[in-house]
Amino acid sequence: MPQNLWNAQEAAALPDLDGLVYRSNLLGRDRAVVNIYGGNTSAKLMLPDHMGRETEVLAVKASGSDVLTIVAKQFALLKMADIYPLFDREAMTDEEMIEYLSFTAFEPGRPRQSIETLLHAFVPHKHVDHTHPDVVISLACAPDGEAVARDLWGDRMAWVPYIRPGFTLSKWIGGKVRDNPNIECVVMGKHGLVTWGEESKSTYDHTIAIIQEAEDYIAAKAHGKRVFGAVKVAPLDAAQRREIAIQIMPVIRGAVSDRRSAILAFDDDPKVLDFVSYERTPEVSQVGAACPDHLVHVKPRPLFVDWDPADGVEALINSLPDQIEQYKQGYAEYFESNRGEGDVINDPSPRVILVPGVGMINTGSDAQNADVSRQLYHRAVDVIAGSEAVGGFNSLTPSEAFAIEYWPLELYKLRLKPPPRELAGKVVLITGAASGIGRATALRLAKEDAHVIITDINAEAGQQVADEISKKHGHRRGMFLPMNVTDESAVEEAFRQAVLAYGGVDVVINNAGIAGGAPITETTLADWNRNQSILATGYFLVAREAFRVLKVQGRGGSLVFVASKNSIVAGKGASAYSAAKAAEIHLARCLAEEGGEFGIRVNSVLPDAVIQGSSIWDSEWKEARAKNYGIGVDELQDFYAKRNTLKVAVLPDDIAEAILFFAGPRSAKTTGGMITVDGGQPAAYVR
Repeated sequence: MPQNLWNAQEAAALPDLDGLVYRSNLLGRDRAVVNIYGGNTSAKLMLPDHMGRETEVLAVKASGSDVLTIVAKQFALLKMADIYPLFDREAMTDEEMIEYLSFTAFEPGRPRQSIETLLHAFVPHKHVDHTHPDVVISLACAPDGEAVARDLWGDRMAWVPYIRPGFTLSKWIGGKVRDNPNIECVVMGKHGLVTWGEESKSTYDHTIAIIQEAEDYIAAKAHGKRVFGAVKVAPLDAAQRREIAIQIMPVIRGAVSDRRSAILAFDDDPKVLDFVSYERTPEVSQVGAACPDHLVHVKPRPLFVDWDPADGVEALINSLPDQIEQYKQGYAEYFESNRGEGDVINDPSPRVILVPGVGMINTGSDAQNADVSRQLYHRAVDVIAGSEAVGGFNSLTPSEAFAIEYWPLELYKLRLKPPPRELAGKVVLITGAASGIGRATALRLAKEDAHVIITDINAEAGQQVADEISKKHGHRRGMFLPMNVTDESAVEEAFRQAVLAYGGVDVVINNAGIAGGAPITETTLADWNRNQSILATGYFLVAREAFRVLKVQGRGGSLVFVASKNSIVAGKGASAYSAAKAAEIHLARCLAEEGGEFGIRVNSVLPDAVIQGSSIWDSEWKEARAKNYGIGVDELQDFYAKRNTLKVAVLPDDIAEAILFFAGPRSAKTTGGMITVDGGQPAAYVR
């Protein structure tokens, strides 16, 4: 049920544009009213221009913004006096319209207006809402949508048949409202709803009321019906669903990442589980997209996986690559049947994958993109159910869908995004990433568009790093997972959670470490075992799990071992530490050989004396090293700088740059390699 969220106290003192922002944000709080990134709102305001002259201005949501989060600066402002004459035109191409509207800007620096701007301009009311309510789209996607909508609203409604957004649709809607002053709304076939008013509050109230009427109508029609037929596959229990998802997501990720590295999202919400369980879902899910806003992010149809849990998980794993390939071939045929001159095929992989008994897996170029697909398919499920309740689901035709998906104005939005950086779509897991080298590496790789999984035994500091990354770079770009690298089950569980969160991994950085040392006569067995456990066994456990995931994905990958100068140079007074570090780099070289046939590269970075920000350089270790060199603790950093060839202090950021090189495509033809980042230590020159 759509809630009326208007708060008189919150809205009372807001000036006109801020009042429009408030109304927009309220509408966006309910995604069943307005899709993420969908819909648009407007107000015709009197604002002073740069010379103080009162000017009638259309404030309309700009292209690419979301009504839930939109702020004042994200509205385009256009001079209505320049727009009014357009209503007398018979036609305008998209290109002509966009060029014309660019000359109507009220002030410089505002974002580009939506393609539906003229819809708002041509409706002769101060405030206009264009929304995509699930229940209204359900009516608009019925086989005879106009008759169904007329049955509900009668002459209170005007209907316009589906046409791609632009000048003609805007003129149709504006004409309907002008010619029928008593109507209360316009329903757009296979598209959405337009409502209006003279005040922001009355407009909002009216929008919510119209949607409520549609919801009540569908509820009455659906009463007692099983719109998707009988249950064919009952949902598995939660533990089974997640276990199956963990097993199949790397398979899916490998199969859909041939054109770009994909990020996955898993959803076993009860609504999704219910939808994938019915006997008619394989049929109705393939009818097509519910509306243009859905199409852009979910493609014309999902992949409904042909599988029965009774056949076993192995059968599912084995069949998925072929089913995904068949989907791609079907998409290519759709493209070839509808393509025009100059069209270039998009990624043919599915964006929505429905698995009976398990749930839904969504794909995207990043976590945000995958989540948008997930959210919008929730909307599609409700739309299809509503349509089926009133007579059947009638989607966009293939040609209508293609005209939206390959619409130059839709492709323009994609061009607004900055080009992908070096690690776009990659998932990076870093051990010991709560501080020092690991933290610096996490922050550096996140700047290159990586999704970074922070693992550490320090949960508080690790979570802070993950939160910092997500706050700066976007939705789920950083994630913390607890991991003690000496605990086999903890390592395995961290990788399982990484797969469930993103679909897999691409880069694994073995960085967790300790520092400590003593003369051999003072080194206890516990000291020796602790170094071996963390620095050798821990690196083995992490590398083994990384290999397991990467081999299933089948797209190669990169492991980077953070070793030490001591791995190739004898460390006086640190035999346990140095021996364990030597084991690390030889393990890396062995794994480079083992991983070659799978495209898995394994390389090592050898730092020296990286003290800044490091949790392992505690006072005891500093004191031990200072004592070893016969100097004071406060002299240690300067001592390390003076002993190297370049006479420089080595910082965590320096190591992060070397790790980035091995992690990314610039080292695509290097494996089994080592880079020293130590300021120059002749004894450590790799020969």
